[in-house]
Amino acid sequence: MFDDLTNRIIDFRDERDWKQFHSPKNLAGSIVIEAAELLETLQWSSDATIAADVEANREDIARELADIAIYCLLMAHESGIDLEAAITEKLCENAAKYPVGKARGSRAKYTEL
Repeated sequence: MFDDLTNRIIDFRDERDWKQFHSPKNLAGSIVIEAAELLETLQWSSDATIAADVEANREDIARELADIAIYCLLMAHESGIDLEAAITEKLCENAAKYPVGKARGSRAKYTEL
């Protein structure tokens, strides 16, 4: 699922000789930094304005989400993690922790259900 996209990202990176900067620690830091930039796009939004703010900032949000996804794919690649398999496994774990009958409509943590 992610192979073609990851290969394009790797080619882009390697053409610029940036692999030297992409240690797992640096990539993890970049994910956090980009996530903070995503949050910044909606930092002062209220419940009343969130829909309009998302629409007004859609391009910035898309760019920040793309940056996060790129770094996540690079991190998975550099760490030898099959991201699709990891996501599938996590969904199964979450399904067990949050059964529909208990979790539907609830924001409670699984330990509180």
